[in-house]
Amino acid sequence: MINFSIYDFIIIIFYFIIILVIGLKTRTNDKNDEDYLVAGRKITLPAFVATLVSSFYGGILGIGEFTYNYGVSSWLLNAFPYYFFITIFAFFLAKKIRKTELFTIPEKLENVYGRRVGILGGVFVFLLVTPAPYILMLGVLVQVIFGWNLVLSMIITLIFSIVYLFKGGLRADIRVNIFEFVLMFLGFGIILPFCIIRFGGLNYLNENLPAAHLSLTGSNSIQLIVVWFFIGSWALVDPSFHQRCYAAKSGSTAKAGVFISLLFWFIFDFLTTTTGLYAASYLKNIPDPKMSYPLFANDILPPLAKGFFFVGMLATIMSTLHTNIFISATTLGKDIISKFKKNDDLSNKFTKIGIIITSILSLGIAILIPSVVQIWYTIGTLIIPALLISVISSYSKMLIVNERFIFMAMIVSFFVSLTYFILGYINKVNGMPVYFLGLEPLYPGLFLGLIIYFTGVILKNRNN
Repeated sequence: MINFSIYDFIIIIFYFIIILVIGLKTRTNDKNDEDYLVAGRKITLPAFVATLVSSFYGGILGIGEFTYNYGVSSWLLNAFPYYFFITIFAFFLAKKIRKTELFTIPEKLENVYGRRVGILGGVFVFLLVTPAPYILMLGVLVQVIFGWNLVLSMIITLIFSIVYLFKGGLRADIRVNIFEFVLMFLGFGIILPFCIIRFGGLNYLNENLPAAHLSLTGSNSIQLIVVWFFIGSWALVDPSFHQRCYAAKSGSTAKAGVFISLLFWFIFDFLTTTTGLYAASYLKNIPDPKMSYPLFANDILPPLAKGFFFVGMLATIMSTLHTNIFISATTLGKDIISKFKKNDDLSNKFTKIGIIITSILSLGIAILIPSVVQIWYTIGTLIIPALLISVISSYSKMLIVNERFIFMAMIVSFFVSLTYFILGYINKVNGMPVYFLGLEPLYPGLFLGLIIYFTGVILKNRNN
C-alpha cells in the first residue's frame, strides 16, 4: 500500500489541472493540415528538443520492470541500441525528412512507391505507435495514487490525454510536452540524492544485487541482446521522430535537435537506470516488477518529494501517450480512412474520429496484454521488419526498387514474423515460447523481407 500526504495529492492534482489548461488554451486552425498536423512547421530548437525527448521516453514503468529483472543490461538492451540508430537518423534522415514538406511516413511511402504501399505502411505505423503500453502504465499509476479500478483509471487518464488534441492538434501536444519535459527530469532528479544519502554508492549496490545485475549483458542470451539491438532501429521508423522533423523550423533545426535530444536521453537513462538498481537492491521478490519505482519511492521519499516524483513518472508516460494517440489518429485519418473515402480535404475530420478509435483499440490491447515489456517486444518484433526496408529505401534514389517488391517484402516480413511468433507460443515449455531453430521471430521476417528487396535491387540494376 502506498501512502500519500495531502501535499502529495495537491501536487498530483495540480499537474492534471495545469496540462489541461495548457492544452485547452492552445489555439490552432484545425481546418488547415499544416497548422493542425505539423504546427505550421515553425517548431524552434528548444521546443523541438523538449517535445522529442519527452514524447519518445514514455515507458518508465517498463524501464523499472526491466531494470528490476535484469539490472544494468537494461541500459544495453533499451538505451544503447537507440543511441546508435538515433545517431544514424540525425546524420542521414533528419534534414531529408524536413525537406520533403510532407506530414507522415505513409505519405512518403505513397509518394515513392504508390498508393497501396502507402496504405499498408499506414496500417503498420498505426500498429507501431499504439498507445496501449502507456495507457496501461498511466492507469497503473493512477490506480496506485487514487485507489480506483484499473480499467476506470485507464479511461480517466485517456480522457485527460485526448481532450485538448481535438482542437489544439500537434501544437497543443508540443506545448504540453514542454511542461512534461521539465517534470520528468525534476522527478528523477529528486529521488537519486535520497538514494545516495540513505544507502551509499556503488558498494551498497555490489553487496545487495546479484552479480548478473551489475554485468552489462546480465543473464540475457546473445541472440536476445541482438534482437533488442534491432528493435532499437525503431528510432529510424518511429513516427514521432518523423513528425517532429516535418514540424521543425528547418532541416538544421531537426538535425541539431535530434543530437541535443540524444544528450538528454543519456542523462535521463542514467537517472532511471541508477534508481532502478537501488530499487532492485532494496525491494526483494516483489510480485509485480513494473511497480518497483512506485514501491521504492513510497518507502524512501518524504511528503512533497514523493508527490513530485510521482508527477515526474506521470509526465514521462503521459507525454508519450498523447503524442502516440495523435500520431495514430493522424495515420488512421489521413493515411487510411481518407484514402478509402478518396477525400484528403476531410483528413483532419477523420483524424479527430481517429483519436476516438485509437483510444478504444489501445485500451483493449492494454487490458489483453498487461505487460509493458511484452507489448514493446511483440510490436517491435512484428512491425519493425515490415517497415524498416521500405522507409529507409524511400529516402535514397539508389535504394528505391519497383513497388511490387517493397509491397511483397512488407507483407512477407510481417506474416512470417507473426506466424513464427504464434507457433512459438503454441509450443510453450514452462511458460516460455519455443521457436523453430531457436531463432527469435524478428530474424526470419527481416531475412525474407531483405531477400525479396534485394531481388528487386538486382533486377533493377540488370534492367538499367
